Amino acid sequence: MPVQLLAPRLILSGGGAVSEVASVLAGLGLSRPLIVTDPWMASSGTVDRVLAPLRAAGIAADVFHETVPDPTDTVVEAGVQAFRAGDYDCLIGFGGGSPMDTAKAIAILAAAPEGVHIRALKVPAQANKGAVPVVCIPTTAGTGSEATKFTVITDTANDEKMLISGLGALPLAAIVDHHLTWTVPARTVADTGVDSLTHALEAFVSRRANPMSDDYARLAMRLIAPNLRRAYADARRGGNGPRDEEAREAMMRGAMLAGMAFSNASVALVHGMSRPIGAHFHVPHGLSNAMLLPAVTRFGLESALPRYAEAARVMGVAGEGDDDATAGRKLVEELQALNRELGVPSPAAHGIPAERWDGLLDTMAAQALASGSPANNPRVPDASEIVALYREAYA
Repeated sequence: MPVQLLAPRLILSGGGAVSEVASVLAGLGLSRPLIVTDPWMASSGTVDRVLAPLRAAGIAADVFHETVPDPTDTVVEAGVQAFRAGDYDCLIGFGGGSPMDTAKAIAILAAAPEGVHIRALKVPAQANKGAVPVVCIPTTAGTGSEATKFTVITDTANDEKMLISGLGALPLAAIVDHHLTWTVPARTVADTGVDSLTHALEAFVSRRANPMSDDYARLAMRLIAPNLRRAYADARRGGNGPRDEEAREAMMRGAMLAGMAFSNASVALVHGMSRPIGAHFHVPHGLSNAMLLPAVTRFGLESALPRYAEAARVMGVAGEGDDDATAGRKLVEELQALNRELGVPSPAAHGIPAERWDGLLDTMAAQALASGSPANNPRVPDASEIVALYREAYA
């Protein structure tokens, strides 16, 4: 069967790559960017990492810096207004997953007829049109949004994280510079790192996996698994002593490759269950993934044991001589150990009240199923099984 592969037209990767942003735009015939970022990136001056090389090349750029964690429909609408107020030929998403996802959503909504709400474009709709190209510059090694056809936007009226998918969300170019991660807090390094590992693992066991997405997933797991703890330790040192450049570069490249893997194979049950946690309790996306990953992996293990076992071997947590059952068990044990070592709390330890959690279980299960992601899981759950998994993960 033919296999379709979607990826940015251009990827520039390596330390200091952000300084080449003007030449990347020029090579794509672009010259009038609107930069989409967050308030901290603007107030701290970090956005100057993009603005300075643009100014040096004679390119004037405006900045929309109103993005929020778990980007919302209202912020996207404000971004569309800012976009339409100028004469821009591209958007630059600069920051973590939220600014990049916001930039993608602005491009998609700006291409829709006026008055359309972005919820009309959520899955199963295909958002294949963007008003202008998007260039993504990630500052965290996590979401892989710089290389995917997805954006996730919260519907504030319904407390629902909406998955939006299509060619309109696929960046034209990505600039992947691990030096931009130097100032990221250790907690964020841990959470985004587990997010990228989840992307790779879920893409690999997805019912929609294909030979090319498998190649990306294997490469990503080989890079992320041995380097996540090192990158976390480097972040905790906070620049005291030499940087672990090798680990940071591996994590940034692994996150991008994991994004390419799941963009072409889709994520599965972890992400389906994670989005409602973020929408209702405002838990960072990577952290909610980490909370769920061991339990959900154990749930699906026997339904795709050879795939999970291969993943364990690729990650280096099981040996070539281990049979599949042993390798699968070692994978679950490794995910549990990783959470302990990275200080990942349970929802209870994170401070989510039990009565509120229990009261939203049926709603979260319904929203998880409606996203479509659980249908890609090796073992496809019903609502009652998702509720049981939420209960298992809580404590």
